[in-house]
Amino acid sequence: MEINREDYISDPKIVESGNVGGATSSSSSSVLKSALLLENVGDVVLTLNSDGLSLELLDSSHNDGSIILGIKPVQKFVNEIKFSDVYGVEFINYGLINGPRQSKSERCFQGRASHGSEMYRFTVHSFQKSRSQPCLWVLAVYSFGHKDLQTCQTWVDRINASLNIERGRPENLLVFINPMSGKASGRRTWETVAPIFSRAKVKTKVIVTERAGHAFDVMASAANNELKSYNGVIAVGGDGFFNEILNGFLLSRHKAPHPPSPSDIVHSDQRSGNGLLCNPNGRVTNATCQNEDHSPLLSNSVYNGTGLANFRTEDGTCNIGQDFEFPLPSEQFRFGIIPAGSTDAIVMCTTGTRDPITSALNIVLGKKVRLDIAQVVRWKTTTASDIEPYVRYAASFAGYGFYGDVIAESEKYRWMGPKRYDYAGTKVFLRRCSYEAEVAYIETESEEANPTFEKGQLFSRLRKRQGPKKSERVVCRTNCGVCNTKSDYMSKRSPCSTPYSSSGETRWLRSRGKFLSVGAAIISNRNERAPDGLVADAHLSDGFLHLLMIRDCPHALYLW
Repeated sequence: MEINREDYISDPKIVESGNVGGATSSSSSSVLKSALLLENVGDVVLTLNSDGLSLELLDSSHNDGSIILGIKPVQKFVNEIKFSDVYGVEFINYGLINGPRQSKSERCFQGRASHGSEMYRFTVHSFQKSRSQPCLWVLAVYSFGHKDLQTCQTWVDRINASLNIERGRPENLLVFINPMSGKASGRRTWETVAPIFSRAKVKTKVIVTERAGHAFDVMASAANNELKSYNGVIAVGGDGFFNEILNGFLLSRHKAPHPPSPSDIVHSDQRSGNGLLCNPNGRVTNATCQNEDHSPLLSNSVYNGTGLANFRTEDGTCNIGQDFEFPLPSEQFRFGIIPAGSTDAIVMCTTGTRDPITSALNIVLGKKVRLDIAQVVRWKTTTASDIEPYVRYAASFAGYGFYGDVIAESEKYRWMGPKRYDYAGTKVFLRRCSYEAEVAYIETESEEANPTFEKGQLFSRLRKRQGPKKSERVVCRTNCGVCNTKSDYMSKRSPCSTPYSSSGETRWLRSRGKFLSVGAAIISNRNERAPDGLVADAHLSDGFLHLLMIRDCPHALYLW
């Protein structure tokens, strides 16, 4: 028996009695059910459940996976749409909606083409994962039609009501656009993704930066009450632009203690009577203050109001009584990036792809990942110096020597776009410079002695020269076990707990000499040229740095 669309649209009782304008309600698990026309697919029964929409084809001859003359249908039918994947729904008024999409072979076989019909329409906006690149999210639009206006309006209202109870989705965002990022594509990138925010009913205040440091100044000078009116801040640009925004926010608000200065470590050695142990390889080790080996890079503490952060009062007690105006970390205030830079390493590490659409969808759907941030402090060069410690924060990588020189040199050639890094890197490499440095770092427990992680889940954060075999690496992925376990562990710690305030012996290691480069990777820093990143087994939020030290050597070896 063949059911014509005209038959059931005018008589919605063919689905269920007791309906209003073609839409039926039920006390069972299904909340709403109607017979509708799905554009390019055909006649369907659409059912609204507690967790999403289910679709059932009324005419199974279309898009059911069957083969006509050895050729499969053009479009595969989707029978379920989860609300967690839906970011918007909108009523489109009266107009043409197309029937089932047909290939040339189908039209020849059936002897007729599928014609559209004019009716009231509404559209559900969602996404699908790319088959070839699972990390890539592709926009999916489902347009439904019905002869009755009230039926369409009821569906729009009910779907919106279901979307409104989805937790964690933003409502109001502050957006910074760097028009000079990457290939000067910041504005175009935002124009591409702006409709996604509009359909998701996310309000946005957009600021296009006019100079370097503009976003930093806005974030640093913004009142906390103003920032609390937003659910987060979005950077449309590259990694450097994201770091600029992050620094503007954190410098005046984050209450973290500084790491120990070089003189603090020396004085601690003298007080505790620990002697330095010189190794044949040039490394100097000493046992110093107490430490919790798995502490985060940033800890909560009180702010002393002078531009410096302390975690203890003068009497040595921990002060947690101060009422912070902007407590950190905050689940209600998040940071996001829409890639428009030269490398976009942070986006590559968090979403797996440099696609602005994918990033925008992650943001409007309320997806989140935890990300470690490193505090970098430049101390006074002498005790008589009037210069206060200079604090900055880094979200991906901090470098000294070759890395720092390349970044500084590349700033002169921003007009070249992404190619400036190749040019600047070549110039710095040809200078054949080496740098005197002494590096002190904390020794961590091996996986055998570490009760927090199962064996094989966490590699030592201090990379040996050879490093782990590639087959043994634990690569950070979505729902990463290492990061999830680490984050749960961190959430149970005292707000005053720091890397220097717990029981247990800390092992400080030192390495001094001439280096071509010294780098600290916070995340793997994946990019298109290095798909595995600088450190393939680095994690987003395990609380550790990966230290990369390259001693002075023939430049041919460094290039290799």
